[in-house]
Amino acid sequence: MLTATLGLPMLGALVLAVSRRWTETTARLFAVGVSLLPVLLLAWAWLQFDTQGALFQFVEEVPWVPSLGMAYRLGVDGIALAIATMSSLVFAASIAYPINTQNQPRQYYAWMLFLQSVSLGVFLSLDLLLFYVFFDLSLVGMFFLIGRWGHGQAQHSAFKFFLYTFCGSLLLLLAFIGLYLSVEPHTFDMRVLIEQQPLAGAGVSAGLIFLALMLGFAIKTPIVPVHTWLPQAHVDAPGPASAVLAGVLLKMGTYGILRIPYSMMGETFARYALIIALFAVVSILYGALVAFGQGNLKRRIAYTSINHMGYTVLGIAVAGALFQDAVYAREMALIGATVEMVAHGLITGALFLICGSFWQRTEEYDLDSYGGLLRQAPLLATFAILASFASLGLPGLAGFVAEFHIFAGTFAVYPWLAVIGVLGILITAALFLQMLQKLFFGAMPQRWAKFDDLRPAEWGVLGVLSAGFVIIGIAPQFLLTLIEASATLLVGAR
Repeated sequence: MLTATLGLPMLGALVLAVSRRWTETTARLFAVGVSLLPVLLLAWAWLQFDTQGALFQFVEEVPWVPSLGMAYRLGVDGIALAIATMSSLVFAASIAYPINTQNQPRQYYAWMLFLQSVSLGVFLSLDLLLFYVFFDLSLVGMFFLIGRWGHGQAQHSAFKFFLYTFCGSLLLLLAFIGLYLSVEPHTFDMRVLIEQQPLAGAGVSAGLIFLALMLGFAIKTPIVPVHTWLPQAHVDAPGPASAVLAGVLLKMGTYGILRIPYSMMGETFARYALIIALFAVVSILYGALVAFGQGNLKRRIAYTSINHMGYTVLGIAVAGALFQDAVYAREMALIGATVEMVAHGLITGALFLICGSFWQRTEEYDLDSYGGLLRQAPLLATFAILASFASLGLPGLAGFVAEFHIFAGTFAVYPWLAVIGVLGILITAALFLQMLQKLFFGAMPQRWAKFDDLRPAEWGVLGVLSAGFVIIGIAPQFLLTLIEASATLLVGAR
């Protein structure tokens, strides 16, 4: 089933790549249909997942290079299943969202399906080398989407994105080799490495491998100060590609931290948990403050991603701190970090798709150029307001569920960091309220007199994503139950 989940989009991409007789409409409909198949397969897996069973389920394993401990290994725990399902939904929404493909619909949708396939591979892999292959291939897909279908300095932004994140992936490769050599017999099997904790007590060598892992994933997340590739990549990318970049690709960094250094190097992670938490709080405050100062709509939302990924890393850091009298709090923080990944994917995915709608109508991101669009585009305003409130953590929406768990857990372990981090929520509220005021209230410039409201294809997609983060906010138990099953095992094993 998991092979079909990542294989079907790749097959769809190959069909689009080799066949040349595609109109804009048929290519889009075909891509949407194929992209929905992983959503259905993962939803079925969700229904079949045994919350009382083993940590990893639906395991598929085929020998690859047995002499070197390599194999094609797929499987999921509750955390991976939740993130993969969200990712598949964000991809389907982004592919369905209208965009100017510049008379190259076949190529555009082929790259989107390719990227969906390899991105899901990252979350479904149980083999370090397979994880690395999918991780690197995701850079290729996003590089071409930004460089070919972006705007502004698209090629420069694509080059910076690829070079920066590829440097991080090379650090990961060195660290993976170190993990591989640390266990006897040598293997890339994540399950073995999680169970055996081979680098416990290894001193300097464990510290160096941990540093390489954390730096590589910090670049991908991104965490301050290795975040500088992100804002311009978002600004110059097409709206759907930005939705995928924020909603899915950034999660590879935080998921990687959780799956590898947190799970495989528990002793070393605990030693540096406070330092990681400090970097997370810096990212929370820095991301919010810098976002508040941005006059560019897309750049502002891009910096809020740094802020929200800081919440996620804070939750993981708290979960990794070995405070034996705070097991429940640590478990709560890990649940919150995972919910934050899911919530951010849906919420920020919607926000970047909304940015794409602005660009298609005006080719303008300057907030000061807008105003008074509430009456002109009430549907656009409604979805923008809803997504903004979800992002700032309003109760009843998904962002609140995530942040409450993270800060409740943090307060029991690092109370002073929790107090400081909460300031980020206040700043985020201010920056989103100001953004909404500039876009939709006040006097409307005359040049936007013919500004069109959302078309059915646009509001339909935004409606699905909005329903996701509203349902999680109102009735989160279905998600919390799935995540808690794995969080309990991961925290309890430390």
